[in-house]
Amino acid sequence: MNKKFLRRLAAVGTTACIAVCSVAMLAGCTTSNNPEVRITYTFNGEDYAVDYRLSRIDAPQTVQHFIELADAGFYDGVTIDGTEYKLVVHDYQSSAMHTGGYYLADSDDDGTPETLTEIDYFNTIEALVKSGVTFTHSVWADEARTQPTYSVYGEFTGNGVEQENGRELSATQGALVMFYTEKGNGSEQVWVQRADGGADNDGVEYQQLNYEPNSATSLFYTFMGENVPDSTNYCVFGMAIDYEGQMTNGLLAAISEYESTLDEEAEETFTTTQDPYRLNRYDFFEDIRKGDEEAEFETPVDMPIYIKSVEVTKY
Repeated sequence: MNKKFLRRLAAVGTTACIAVCSVAMLAGCTTSNNPEVRITYTFNGEDYAVDYRLSRIDAPQTVQHFIELADAGFYDGVTIDGTEYKLVVHDYQSSAMHTGGYYLADSDDDGTPETLTEIDYFNTIEALVKSGVTFTHSVWADEARTQPTYSVYGEFTGNGVEQENGRELSATQGALVMFYTEKGNGSEQVWVQRADGGADNDGVEYQQLNYEPNSATSLFYTFMGENVPDSTNYCVFGMAIDYEGQMTNGLLAAISEYESTLDEEAEETFTTTQDPYRLNRYDFFEDIRKGDEEAEFETPVDMPIYIKSVEVTKY
């Protein structure tokens, strides 16, 4: 999964630049406040590329985290017990398409992929680190900051992050949003490095905060609906460059055309409700792993929407 690592090092400059720069200093190791990524989806045997422009001005830590995951090949597939799986859109709603942390495992003798399965995120990242991949840390489980959680400081208004000069992006159609799962009654605390370096926190760069708003891992969604999504508690960090051309007339048109070929009964089962689905089964904190927080996902199963790759096209 770290096949893109060396290419990233060549594009950025040196490993030392990544390893020693803080998030605030990473601007000197990059080429733009607006890097770009291409997410390629596979549906019904065809590939559909969607290009996004990210914003380091709005969400520097989230953008850095997403780029590092992409460069490590995290989103390009996962190998479990010798079998390779592609990540899927695990929740397909009229308003948003959620992905980034689940795959479909074979559950029938005929090999039909039906079981929605969560990636063991923390151990997957730990394995990448041991293989030589470098991740920038902003959230730690201990005050001494020796144990990273590989999650991200939540850069949104509900977590006290404000942009005095306004935001580049907003929670509108085409928005790329990083989110975290609800943690139930979990009260775990973490130590975080503020993206503003402490400028809006009396100069204190590191701060003890609740884990939940600072627990985003690899899950993200593209907003597709007309109702404004929650941007108070989730981080908008990118925007589709050509939503109409690549989404409306591309991937979404292909999905709509496929649904039109189904009879009424089959169309109603295009997405299968995964209910109840227990969240956080691989969370860093044991108490949260043992919790009973559940969610209902509408998952395309008979014709899944896969993530083929996430590639950084501009740094």
